[in-house]
Amino acid sequence: MSGELQIEASAESYFYELVHGAVKNQNISIQAETEFYVVKLLSRFIFSESLYSKNSSGNLQDQPIALLFKEALEAESAPAQKALFQNVGDISLYKAGFFQESLNRAKIDVDYYIGLGGAAYLNASKMTDEKHFQNLFTELSDKFDRFVNILFEVSENTSISSTKTETDLFRMYDLWSKTGSERAARVLKKSGIKVK
Repeated sequence: MSGELQIEASAESYFYELVHGAVKNQNISIQAETEFYVVKLLSRFIFSESLYSKNSSGNLQDQPIALLFKEALEAESAPAQKALFQNVGDISLYKAGFFQESLNRAKIDVDYYIGLGGAAYLNASKMTDEKHFQNLFTELSDKFDRFVNILFEVSENTSISSTKTETDLFRMYDLWSKTGSERAARVLKKSGIKVK
């Protein structure tokens, strides 16, 4: 557990520098809370489980983003809807920003994720009574394409994009977390993910 905590703390510091630099480079005015949210988002998605849903057997599965959005629309309570819309927005932002190149080669391109992600954050803002979260999700929705560009710059400033695919990177992390493989650690470090 302490190893996981240390990785998360290192990741947040690492991603903060990259996100803050991208915000400055692109001359985008955003709330400090939103910048911190994006840093936390990147740190969360280091762990591959965050990109997947669990099926009824408890196994991880890759669920299409449109089905996740539908699930959010059909949720029975406002708190459940807020959490599901937030997750759709987070996944859309991460994929559209960090894996833009592979999305541009896919049938569903980056514009699809931008549209769905922006709508998801807007819905999340309407599902919360907390002004802080309303402002945060509204900013993410209104400036979704700008946040995608911030994450794209972060992606370019790491070596992750030189890894064959994001799946390869997640597999390498899973290998390292289960076995402590030094080779996997070297690949992850080269890809910009600090492990100890």
